[in-house]
Amino acid sequence: MRALLQRVGSARVEVAGEVVGAIERGLLVLLGVARDDAVADAERLARRTLELRIFPDADKPMNRSVTDVGGALLVVSQFTLSADTSRGRRPGFSTAAPPEQAQALYEHFVDCCRARGGTVATGRFGADMQVHLVNDGPVTFLLE
Repeated sequence: MRALLQRVGSARVEVAGEVVGAIERGLLVLLGVARDDAVADAERLARRTLELRIFPDADKPMNRSVTDVGGALLVVSQFTLSADTSRGRRPGFSTAAPPEQAQALYEHFVDCCRARGGTVATGRFGADMQVHLVNDGPVTFLLE
């Protein structure tokens, strides 16, 4: 399971011109689920996402977590994060989880974040989405 985290001033996701999820300050989380991922992976990644200290305070540029600053998460499914790009010019997706497994783990990740007190907005799983963001920094991390 991979999460590409982008620190944002704001972000929103649209499906067919309709805003389905939006946040102000926080993290845009693009979440990819691989075939061999399990519930424990989603739980660990949710904890790490909420606890990663990548927001500034008065002392250091990266000293507070999204939870510490009262930020929110916008979680968007992103199966292309599981692509195999090691050969050729066309990515392969044999390592990506099938849709049923991926959706269950995506939803479990979101539930874990909410259970830990996070404010979470989402995209729409499997939809063609347009993601708009104001990247803060820019600050981007890949968690696996």
